[in-house]
Amino acid sequence: MSHKTKARNTILIGAIAGAIALSFSAAAFAQDAVEVAKVDAVAAKKFARKTSCLRCHHVSKKKEGPSYQSIAYKYKGKSEAADTLVKHITAGEDRVKLTDGHEELHKFTKSADQEQIKNLVNWILAQ
Repeated sequence: MSHKTKARNTILIGAIAGAIALSFSAAAFAQDAVEVAKVDAVAAKKFARKTSCLRCHHVSKKKEGPSYQSIAYKYKGKSEAADTLVKHITAGEDRVKLTDGHEELHKFTKSADQEQIKNLVNWILAQ
């Protein structure tokens, strides 16, 4: 095999590998876009304010609780993420450590509207 043929084959293999990687990335992006499309961000923010979530959490900055961006990063790619967060928000059984060092039960949402809670969780995971 000549030097030109080897170089052409190497370029061709690289191009094919790149196309495959892009197709997987595009599929993952499309799936993420579908999940984001299911989120009503305005309603989620309104619900978070109404239920005092924003007292301890912020979208991008750490307050008493972790930022929603850090929560989304922690659960990225985990299939049980939404269920885990719904349970954490609604059960009120999880203990959280506050910045002053003491622990207390996570304040939980007493709302009976599971759709609002699921929308909030999906919004958090979309950050």
